[in-house]
Amino acid sequence: MWRKLQQIWTTPDLRNSILLVLLALVVFRVGAHLPIPGVDAVALRNFFAQNQFLGLLNIFSGGGLENFSVVMLGVGPYITASIIVQLLTMIVPRMEEISKDGEAGQRRINQYTRYLTVPLAVLQGYGFIAILRQQAGGRLVGALDPWQLAVSLAMVTAGTIFLMWLGEIISERKVGNGISLLIFAGIVASVPQQIQQVAATFDPTQLFSVIAFLVVALVTVVGVVVVTEAQRNIPVNYARMMRGPHAVGGATTHLPLRLLQAGVIPIIFAISVILFPPMVAQFFVRSQADWLVQAAEFTITLFQNQVFYAVAYFVLVFGFTYFYTAVIFKPDQIAENLQKQGGFIPGIRPGSSTVEHLGQTMNRIIFPGALFLSAIAILPLALQSFTGSQLLVIGGTSVLIVVQVVIETMRQINAQLVMRDYEEL
Repeated sequence: MWRKLQQIWTTPDLRNSILLVLLALVVFRVGAHLPIPGVDAVALRNFFAQNQFLGLLNIFSGGGLENFSVVMLGVGPYITASIIVQLLTMIVPRMEEISKDGEAGQRRINQYTRYLTVPLAVLQGYGFIAILRQQAGGRLVGALDPWQLAVSLAMVTAGTIFLMWLGEIISERKVGNGISLLIFAGIVASVPQQIQQVAATFDPTQLFSVIAFLVVALVTVVGVVVVTEAQRNIPVNYARMMRGPHAVGGATTHLPLRLLQAGVIPIIFAISVILFPPMVAQFFVRSQADWLVQAAEFTITLFQNQVFYAVAYFVLVFGFTYFYTAVIFKPDQIAENLQKQGGFIPGIRPGSSTVEHLGQTMNRIIFPGALFLSAIAILPLALQSFTGSQLLVIGGTSVLIVVQVVIETMRQINAQLVMRDYEEL
């Protein structure tokens, strides 16, 4: 480990990239503590502490939501826009053609995602402000005239766009996924406060709950590391070809298919989706229409039911694992590249047969990965029902995301170190 750290520090461009990423995370944390004027900070923190859904969303915004800061929305609108654009890519033929247009097509898809992020940030910002104005008799957020409301919406929208830009800057440095690292920073920043709260309110009756949380954290860390590193190796042979007077090729290698191709993205997508209905429902609790009030109260009650919440969470994580794998894993492109390079899978004909074989293999190996990821996601919920500790719900999901982000970041840094070793040779 120390040799790796020394190698990172003595590599100027890699060291500068990591320092830039750390600076970006510091800027994000500073922004999370710059509040919009006119908010009762103490009452706002108490409100989020009593609301499970908004409290969980506050964690992934890095505390910016409970501080009513300029980055209160976090990267939520960008994640929602990504989900919508990726769905459209699979449904709309024109979008699918653009996505297949190599790097230029991917740039256009990213640009569409950025454009969609702006109106989504405005809508979500207005929704949050409206919800907070309805709570506690209007004491959380003071009366805002149209001009103040417009300025507040402009500030929170600009905050989201700024975080999106920071995330892309981090991703360009190839030392981790920028959006995931911002969520990681928000989760880690809340850990000291959670430890302080547990220590301040600890009594001997909570000992079992704390031990259960530590066991869940350890099992999650070990399980996620094992499943993330697991892969299925598909043997690949390369035909011997004559290039001038020399024979090239004839090598045997393998094509690694990871058990969990989607990484941490399904968890982030699932949380974004499952928090949306109760959040919208709270907006209509004080509506003038009785049927709308009843529908809103029913939605809130339904999502507060631990059994329904766990089942919905499980299904969403499982489904998004398959969905995101289908987005990033392209068997037709892999088969085409193998054929161009003279490679083939033993016993499988090049072309459509290779595409079908790769697709079937991935569908088989992704099932246990999706099942494991979904089970780990709801395991803290089951323990929370057994022990009555709210810490387990937040802790289990947070540990899952933190471990995945750390593994992905370490993998990218190691890849850069290996690349530099080859350059030196």
